[in-house]
Amino acid sequence: MLTRLYQWMLAKAAHRHADRWLAVISFMESSFFPIPPDVLLAPMCLSQPKRAFYYAFVCTAASVLGALLGYAIGYFLFDTIGQAILDFYGLGDKFSAFSDNFNEQGWLIVFLAGFTPLPFKVITIAAGVTAMPLYVLIGASIVSRGARFFLEAALLWKFGEPMKRLIDRHFGLITTIGGILLVGGFIALRYLGGSHEAESPPPAPTVETSPTQQ
Repeated sequence: MLTRLYQWMLAKAAHRHADRWLAVISFMESSFFPIPPDVLLAPMCLSQPKRAFYYAFVCTAASVLGALLGYAIGYFLFDTIGQAILDFYGLGDKFSAFSDNFNEQGWLIVFLAGFTPLPFKVITIAAGVTAMPLYVLIGASIVSRGARFFLEAALLWKFGEPMKRLIDRHFGLITTIGGILLVGGFIALRYLGGSHEAESPPPAPTVETSPTQQ
């Protein structure tokens, strides 16, 4: 089934409304669809390099909107729809322990899933189940999905077909390393910023004065 879906997506890259299909697939992938939109984004960027960054924008915007659908599934429809999606990806039995960690490091998990090959729809559903603040989900999704799709578009625009072959062959490794480096940079900046915060001076001692003796 996945092979047929893959071939169907590749055929849409040459469709006269390919950008609309890109938006639809990017939207669905963030909530339930199994194949990432990169499969469609790459050949579209190669066929029309001047529109590469427009396609990256379409991917990013639709993917973030799709994340809201995934959130709604987790928040309102987990028992009926969300659980079935998790079972499809083999995570149904492990979700309880996963959701506990999600409450502590949710923004980081959303960022990593948005940038790397981790199944993003599982993370958006988990965000709904744990009632993650929407601004955190939206912010982390914009940054991670935008970084992924615009980086891919930039590389394909600059280097063309050789870069596509490299991405196809090592996509998981490239995005995982990139995600680790980006998150490491954020953590380092946060740590360095906190270590140089000026210490507030201790409060001045108060002196109690007794009433003047008459």
